[in-house]
Amino acid sequence: MDQGTRDELLGRLAEAVGSVTVAHPTRVAIDGPPAAGKTTLADELAVALREQGRDVIRATIDDFLFPRSQRYPRGEYSAEGCYYDTHDYQALNRVLLDPLGPGGDRRFKQAVYDHTADSVLSPPVTTAPADAVLVFDGVFLMRPELIDRWDLRIFVSTALEKTVDRAVIRERQVSSRADVERRWRERYIPSQQLYFATVRPAHHVDIIVHNDEPQQPAWEIQTH
Repeated sequence: MDQGTRDELLGRLAEAVGSVTVAHPTRVAIDGPPAAGKTTLADELAVALREQGRDVIRATIDDFLFPRSQRYPRGEYSAEGCYYDTHDYQALNRVLLDPLGPGGDRRFKQAVYDHTADSVLSPPVTTAPADAVLVFDGVFLMRPELIDRWDLRIFVSTALEKTVDRAVIRERQVSSRADVERRWRERYIPSQQLYFATVRPAHHVDIIVHNDEPQQPAWEIQTH
């Protein structure tokens, strides 16, 4: 395992992206629990890649949710509901991952849903250059529906207990501590435990980033 500064980590990840040789855009997954630091890492990696002259498509699983009316058939705090009923993987593959993959026409949409307005989106179709990089963050990205769609797989690992404290800080403008803690302890953390037990994501990824201390991260390159 290596440990270093944030910049050293980003340099190592950018190097890993650069070493992927495919004849289509490079599709990078940044997986991990809620509040592990996936979005921040993905944003920083996108900046680092753009500074190297790469064309970056930045997208997130939050833009591929089912509408709220469909997401809670098992109840608002159900961990199984979080895992099975939340994300529209068919749409994600159809409009983004498959067009950017082998045999795809590179004509993609980077969202189908606006979670702030709880409304379906139909953004214009964009065509990606063949050497573009998709940097995609989200939960459950190593699921069977998605596992074959990635050209580089990164997992951001953080103690699940730490994610509760981060979430309370992150969401303090919109939710009470009690509400955040209930959602994390009843829905999000058990859904991650279900995911770990079912899929074992760490076994499928290329790089694990240990993000308990974001300014002093550690990382390990997996050999399969």
